[in-house]
Amino acid sequence: MKDTNAEFSIIAEYYSQHYEELKAFVAKRLLYSETAEDIVQNVFLKLMSIDSMVTPVTLPSLVYTTARNLIYDYWRHRKYVDEYEHYVKHSGGMFVGVSSDNPMSVYSVNEINEILEHGITSLSEHQQKIYRLNIYNGMKVSEISQTLDMNYKSVEHRLGSARKEVREYIRKALA
Repeated sequence: MKDTNAEFSIIAEYYSQHYEELKAFVAKRLLYSETAEDIVQNVFLKLMSIDSMVTPVTLPSLVYTTARNLIYDYWRHRKYVDEYEHYVKHSGGMFVGVSSDNPMSVYSVNEINEILEHGITSLSEHQQKIYRLNIYNGMKVSEISQTLDMNYKSVEHRLGSARKEVREYIRKALA
């Protein structure tokens, strides 16, 4: 049987002894971003929530592997944010459709949100709940299934169907 208190004390001790070292490791790879402290904190939060056994021998490897993965996630996210910012900056803050010469092909963010909401209201009640939890709350299928007390596969299927229907609705509305 797993002794979580012993594991937490091992993690806490490692945290107090190696916090600055890990923060320097992360900061160097993030080009000294303020996000380094957040990532270090998330490393230890993730370690406290994993189900595998943590020992003083395995902990350093787990810490640095988790930190490395969170750093990769950070840079992956930054890439998409930068691309989006570049797109918005060069499109004047508007969503551009087929041609920027056609005034009907330019939609504001509010218009896009309105179209999205109309698409969501065309879904069944269960699909709406699942879709909104996924899109607006950023919940994963497993989290949604636990929250709504539903079968994982059922949530997965309904979310997939909802995505297809909303995509199709938006495509037709923007055409």
